[in-house]
Amino acid sequence: MNCIRSLPARPAGLLALALVTLVAVVAADEIQAADSLAEAFTQGKATVGFRYRFEHVDQDPLDRNARASTLRGRLNFRTDDWNGFAAFGELDYIGNIGWDDYNEGAGNTPDRSEYPVVADPVGPDLNQAWLQWSDGSGTTLRGGRQRIIYDNARFVGNVGWRQNEQTYDGVWLQKKFGTGLDAQVAWVWQVNRIFGDDVPAGENDNTTWLANVGWDVADAGKLTGYYYDIDNDDVAGFSTRTWGLRFAGSRESGGLTFGYAAEYAHQTDGHNNPVDFSADYYRFDLSLGIGRITPYVGYESLGGDDGEAGASFRTPLATLHAFNGWADKFLATPGAGLDDVFGGVKGKIGDWAWNVVYHAFDAESGSGSYGSEVDASLARGFAGHYHVLFKAARFKGDDDPAYQDTTKFWIQISAHF
Repeated sequence: MNCIRSLPARPAGLLALALVTLVAVVAADEIQAADSLAEAFTQGKATVGFRYRFEHVDQDPLDRNARASTLRGRLNFRTDDWNGFAAFGELDYIGNIGWDDYNEGAGNTPDRSEYPVVADPVGPDLNQAWLQWSDGSGTTLRGGRQRIIYDNARFVGNVGWRQNEQTYDGVWLQKKFGTGLDAQVAWVWQVNRIFGDDVPAGENDNTTWLANVGWDVADAGKLTGYYYDIDNDDVAGFSTRTWGLRFAGSRESGGLTFGYAAEYAHQTDGHNNPVDFSADYYRFDLSLGIGRITPYVGYESLGGDDGEAGASFRTPLATLHAFNGWADKFLATPGAGLDDVFGGVKGKIGDWAWNVVYHAFDAESGSGSYGSEVDASLARGFAGHYHVLFKAARFKGDDDPAYQDTTKFWIQISAHF
């Protein structure tokens, strides 16, 4: 593996970092003495974390099962604020403990093609490194390598489920208004994907704008509007323009909690994308909290065209594992699109949180059926620092040979100090 990956030396990236520093210096009331700056470091906070995971995958038509036993160590440090400034750095290292019978994906382990993919490449990683300035009244400007998550991470997220998470090299600006309005915009010049920097798929050069504005509607929920203009220099099929609206909230009455969400988005090709297309996205969620049990149902649709390859709605920056089943059969939207009808029940027994959900998957365009899936999880935290998770997914394929039977289960233990 290479050494810890460095921040890009692209001129646009360096210019953006310099701009963040310049704006912050100009906006500060005064530059304090060096001893105050030193205190920002001596009074800073360091944290360390570990996350062990065993992942087993039985996937047709592959003859061999994957067994991945990985441990992620994470060390980070954040300075105390100084004149509104703060800096943060985070280092990860992912290693194997015991079993390493799996394909790391994206060409990381070309000698293990007979195994299913478990996208947890081993090695070191500079996960985050940023400089931030805040005026203390709702404005925050951050430049460097950072985590960016908008809303429920359906379109922009950090892929936090994988051991090597997705981060962004760019500039992020947030302005919170006293009226409940929260505006965020980011300019991204590189996406650091979960596959690491040893393979081309691990780093994508971008000239991407991500705008998201949310408004808290009193006693009703949150209304969000967004526009994501993705210009991916390395993967032309990821270049898209997407705008959308989302509303989500909950109400309590008579000991019951009623949750609801609705979302619509429209997407077209953008920039260097070779396919001329437009597609729609819909999502609806309903839930009813009854004491410690919450049944829920939902529907999600990503548009496609069964007659034209590459014309389906795509979400290349999303935290995909959280959607369309934990077996991860739909990390790329099928050409004919995807309709996902799901329902489940979640709740708590003592300190344990549990969740069981069923999905039915069909093509959005045409009459094809992909299959169904059952997912289940059981988790709890203890002693303030530790967390344990047991999780399983069973996908049963239907008509399409590209989506065959897959069974996965996980055991995960994490600790943070």
